[in-house]
Amino acid sequence: MAEARQVTATQDRRFQTYQLDEAYDEMFAPDGRPRPQYLTLFNRLLELSPSELEARQQSADLSFLHQGVTFTVYSDARGTERIFPYDLLPRIIAAAEWETIERGLIQRITALNLFLHDIYHQGQILADKVVPREMVYSSKHYRREMRGLDVPHGVYVAITGTDLIRLTDGRFAVLEDNLRVPSGASYMLANRQVMKRIFPGLFSQYGVRPLEFYGQALQNTLAALSPVSSEETTIVLLSPGVYNSAYFEHTFLARQMGIPLVEGRDLAVHDNIVYMRTTAGLRRVNVIYRRIDDDFTDPLVFRRDSMLGVAGLFNAYRSGNITLANAIGTGVADDKAIYAYVPAIIRYYLGEDAILPNIETYQCGEPNERRYVLDNLASLVVKAVGESGGYGMLVGPHSTAEERATFRTLIEANPRNYIAQPTIHLSRAPCFLEGQVEARHVDLRPYILYGKRVTILPGGLTRVALRRGSLVVNSSQGGGSKDTWVLTR
Repeated sequence: MAEARQVTATQDRRFQTYQLDEAYDEMFAPDGRPRPQYLTLFNRLLELSPSELEARQQSADLSFLHQGVTFTVYSDARGTERIFPYDLLPRIIAAAEWETIERGLIQRITALNLFLHDIYHQGQILADKVVPREMVYSSKHYRREMRGLDVPHGVYVAITGTDLIRLTDGRFAVLEDNLRVPSGASYMLANRQVMKRIFPGLFSQYGVRPLEFYGQALQNTLAALSPVSSEETTIVLLSPGVYNSAYFEHTFLARQMGIPLVEGRDLAVHDNIVYMRTTAGLRRVNVIYRRIDDDFTDPLVFRRDSMLGVAGLFNAYRSGNITLANAIGTGVADDKAIYAYVPAIIRYYLGEDAILPNIETYQCGEPNERRYVLDNLASLVVKAVGESGGYGMLVGPHSTAEERATFRTLIEANPRNYIAQPTIHLSRAPCFLEGQVEARHVDLRPYILYGKRVTILPGGLTRVALRRGSLVVNSSQGGGSKDTWVLTR
């Protein structure tokens, strides 16, 4: 490991514990001097005393508390509900860098949409052996019920949250795709609202691209996918209910779009038409932005014990009378084993090389690769292919012998269910922690809307591993977030 280096641009006491190492630092160049896009922020930090910064952090925390911006940690015996951790120092992305990210994301979502249509229809990519047939059919998110079903407007994935990391050479790469029910957009918007209040002068000085239009853009995307004309469209957000970890987000987004927030019991299906129960009687529903997993959508087709979905919903979907965003069965394309084939999928459908590269991935279902993984558990990151939120994951360098032994048993019992990747040095960004500015590892989740056109929110959610040395940014595992500024020029 390279020796840690102190920042050289200042001897200010707030930066005394700020260390540079082999990871790419968002704020400082390797010589310890601020990068151009961070210079104004850096100078502002030198002007503010630690007590002033602490007061702004407390103001931000109070704002989140009063808004009820929360998330849920199911694994904590002390209680599940938490105020979302927020760091007041923004992450700043130059305009030229964002242009590359946008092109790469548009390319990726276009190819994945074509892939989903293909595997549920002709299966040409499987016949041509670009992606192994058994890899698709063995995915727990592949839905045979979707075979031959034409989804409205041919759009399988209307809302995507793609996780990006910055490599040590400064390039962005895709860590994973989230195509089922990607979360976090509400925190992105709440971060921006708070940031504009606590740093109004700095924000206006920078020239930051706006993202407050997300609610309207999401509504327009969903309306464009309606099976009827947009003038007659009724859109609802289907939530599992108040005990779901993302319920704050469900209420927030429904409010932003001005649409009803419903649970399964609020909907009914008659003659393959979906209706919402209202005080004025039944009202037809045309588009459902669903925040429940496939298994729970319709107890007549999937899990019979589900109390969250709507009986008969899948038949209405099959009949073309309702749009579900995202479509059922999209999870096969964000299966972490399928992830390894996305560059080949892009070449197959678009005839282009991937603009945003993948991380090297080992398939435990392949005997030679599994052997390598089992021999190197201490240096790799192992992930269960169908999990999210930081669950089902082993970070080898930070693991115990007991944890590695457990994962060895799991991999040997069900190798298809696991992939492994090298331990990546996530880039690090400045955070204000306990009176000091310190570097913490970050990733980035931009949000992509796919309807009549592709809309990418400039910025997205920067997630932060707030624990010193941690590489896990998920809020359920002790992570937080910060506002992401994409500059106009």
